[in-house]
Amino acid sequence: MSIKDKPQPPRNRQIANILFFLAGLFLLANLLLPNLFSPQIPRVPYSLFIEQVSDGQVSSAYVGQEQIRYQLKGEDNQPGQILSTNPIFDLELPKKLENNGVEFAAAPPPKRSWFSNILGWVIPPLIFVGIWQLFIGRGMGGGPQGALSISKSKAKVYVEDESTKITFANVAGVEEAKTELVEIVEFLKSPQRYTKIGARIPKGVLLVGPPGTGKTLLAKAVAGEAGVPFFSISGSEFVELFVGAGAARVRDLFEQAKKKAPCIIFIDELDAIGKSRASGGFVGGNDEREQTLNQLLTEMDGFAAGDATVIVLAATNRPESLDPALLRPGRFDRQVLVDRPDLSGRLAILEIYAQKVKLGNDVDLKAIATRTPGFAGADLANLVNEAALLAARNRQETVSQADFAEAIERVVAGLEKKSRVLNDKEKKIVAYHEVGHALVGAAMPGGSDVAKISIVPRGMAALGYTLQLPTEDRFLLNEAELRGQIATLLGGRSAEEVVFGSITTGAANDLQRATDLAEQMVTTYGMSQVLGPLAYEKGQQNDFLGNGMAMNPRRMVSDETAKAIDEEVKGIVETAHQQALDILKQNRDLLEKIAQQILETEVIEGEELQQLLSQAQPVDKATVVV
Repeated sequence: MSIKDKPQPPRNRQIANILFFLAGLFLLANLLLPNLFSPQIPRVPYSLFIEQVSDGQVSSAYVGQEQIRYQLKGEDNQPGQILSTNPIFDLELPKKLENNGVEFAAAPPPKRSWFSNILGWVIPPLIFVGIWQLFIGRGMGGGPQGALSISKSKAKVYVEDESTKITFANVAGVEEAKTELVEIVEFLKSPQRYTKIGARIPKGVLLVGPPGTGKTLLAKAVAGEAGVPFFSISGSEFVELFVGAGAARVRDLFEQAKKKAPCIIFIDELDAIGKSRASGGFVGGNDEREQTLNQLLTEMDGFAAGDATVIVLAATNRPESLDPALLRPGRFDRQVLVDRPDLSGRLAILEIYAQKVKLGNDVDLKAIATRTPGFAGADLANLVNEAALLAARNRQETVSQADFAEAIERVVAGLEKKSRVLNDKEKKIVAYHEVGHALVGAAMPGGSDVAKISIVPRGMAALGYTLQLPTEDRFLLNEAELRGQIATLLGGRSAEEVVFGSITTGAANDLQRATDLAEQMVTTYGMSQVLGPLAYEKGQQNDFLGNGMAMNPRRMVSDETAKAIDEEVKGIVETAHQQALDILKQNRDLLEKIAQQILETEVIEGEELQQLLSQAQPVDKATVVV
């Protein structure tokens, strides 16, 4: 697809430029040549002026702050020559003039020359006419940035172009969403097939899903499959400083779309203008965003029979914040979930992006897809690009499997910081810390396979890391598996206690994640024998106080219930901590063996690591408290 060419500016802009040039020329002449048509008066030193006053040669004088203009006495009572001088601070001057019979007065205001008078009448009208012509020219299509074009829509119009055309073949990993949107394509191609039996074509389709899952790409694919014009605009582009500008842009967008029907209007980040009016996000009844939302609702209600082939696609990753009036049937009739892909979806996405790079013979895309659960389409595209960059940096001709493995670590853990050198004591602590994570993770239920242990710093603050990669997609976890994850998170801190008898600041992130997971077990999943199967968390709601501060995500509970929640969370974490300590004490020799080896090699991975972790003895059943 290609962006439609913009119209050429009108001829009256040239008239405005000529008027501006003439006004500037007159103004420049007045500034540089102020005395071009004014008579020149000879200027003499102040000392000569005082001498002429004392000799009685001066008949009259006009004293000003910047100039003294005086006239000499002429012969036969005729007026003499007029001269001028620069004044100095002289308090005796009036007395000298009076004693020598000189008529003196304050200097009159300077008279403007006829040329200056003409400029004063000519320049303002020229500037006014020039600016008016310029605004009219821009308002009639001379550019989207004109002052009178503020109400014009900023939507980009894409038309079909075979070289860059996007179709459903370019989209993978979201098969259910594609199935829903295939019917939209049929509506656009042959609407009569549906309308002749009384079916109503959907007016709006809302694409909902996490960031990077391909919502915008799907919308372009719908337009490419249908072969119709595609208007693309972001929700934030409707919002302006001037109240009413956004509503005007909505009207202009729909007017343009109706002229090109059948077509698609795609509004990205709909929540920028579609936030719920009851959530406190709007202030007052004349808010710009509220007026824009009202106009959008009106336009979607105003489709007549001839406008039935104008379909509005919108995308958001925050559907819970949208106004209910926007989501009701008749406006957005359908909501299509665009979720993160599963294993087969990730494989299909990798196959599409891998076509753009040169792959080595050892590349196994299915293995890469298995090691990347939770990755969205944008993440996988970035992963392929990172692997290609690594291969190019290493002067390779193709991208190898090792490049993809390193790219996964870069995405998950960050870039290696080899310049961050640890001293021997810190390096030893990090080694035991990471091995503690790995041993507890291997012994506890629900843990993912440990693929790599490294004490090479990565990212912003990670001094080492333990890479766990699941072998399959998991959508449900039981209570024992969640407790196992908490114990694994506390394995590093527990190893420090077992080996060194003290703890460091390195477990701060582990403690935060473990506490959050335990609190979710109690308040969200109902995994508490004391509190029972109740939800104490409000869920994904955007509640704000009047002062803009976020409310407590928990429901309004009594002090006793809040205390019970805190005690339950603390109990879960402390139990998991004890489990981690028991596992490490039971496998103390293996902990020492792996830690000493990683201190020598800095990295342990692959089959060697699996053989070492397979020697871990499971925790005694008596220590497992659920």
